[in-house]
Amino acid sequence: MSETFGGRSFVVAFYALIVAITGVVGAVLGVAGPDDLTPVTLLGLVELQPTPLGLAVYGMVTVGLALGVPLALVVVVSKRADAERPGENP
Repeated sequence: MSETFGGRSFVVAFYALIVAITGVVGAVLGVAGPDDLTPVTLLGLVELQPTPLGLAVYGMVTVGLALGVPLALVVVVSKRADAERPGENP
């Protein structure tokens, strides 16, 4: 199989693009959003103020985890499935 931009590479690049866009949207909301925003709690551990940086970090981490954990599981399962095919070399 040739090494082109497709399959897993495309999915990972698309994931990174979505997380980056989420950071930009969070920063825009921090700049142009209402003044009475309350602080947000990241994973129940860290309280982030509703600044552009705080909202960007909050968005990127939450979307990154929400999409990244299932994506990582799919990658692991697909590698194992590829390795377990009888008669093929991994």
